[in-house]
Amino acid sequence: MTWMTVVAWVAGGMLGMAAILTVVRAALGPSMPNRAVAIDVLVAVLVGGLGVEAAYNRHTDTLPILVVLSLVGMVGSVSIARFATSDEPDESDPERIDGTEGSR
Repeated sequence: MTWMTVVAWVAGGMLGMAAILTVVRAALGPSMPNRAVAIDVLVAVLVGGLGVEAAYNRHTDTLPILVVLSLVGMVGSVSIARFATSDEPDESDPERIDGTEGSR
């Protein structure tokens, strides 16, 4: 057993445990942003796992898959962040309620 095999198995085990914990967090998350972050982390773990597999087997066949998964994860995170934030004025900020901006 070479050191590359040991590193691949250790990395795969840690990524597998991270995936399990992330799925648990996504299932138990009390709010939508918590679940969104968990799914984003799951995509990152999947990208890491595919990267470990590609490095261990010394091939570049999975590189397009890694790029697409990274882009999908980024676009998903940005869209959820835009959806979660609202442009409605906060009632605790009197400057935003009356429509005037302060000199900040």
